[in-house]
Amino acid sequence: MEYDIKQTPDGLAMSVPLSMRSGLHARPAAKIAQEAQRYESDIRILGAEETADAKSMLDILTLDTTPDASVTFLAQGEDARQALSGLAVCLDAVQQSDG
Repeated sequence: MEYDIKQTPDGLAMSVPLSMRSGLHARPAAKIAQEAQRYESDIRILGAEETADAKSMLDILTLDTTPDASVTFLAQGEDARQALSGLAVCLDAVQQSDG
């Protein structure tokens, strides 16, 4: 699936609907954090009411995501677009395996 990346005053943003049965639990959180750590950009995940550092599995786990939630990834830095594109590929793989 291709996700739309938009320029915002806070950096580049990509909204992603989650289709995981248990929301962002430990395994997907670890995969997302591992992918995010590959980039220099600051990457945040905006949930319904919380914000998490995408490079921290523990931070991601604090997001209260339901199986049909939507989150927004916000990236700032020189490789922000590449980071969001890489996270999109990672999220597709995680969601397909969790399907």
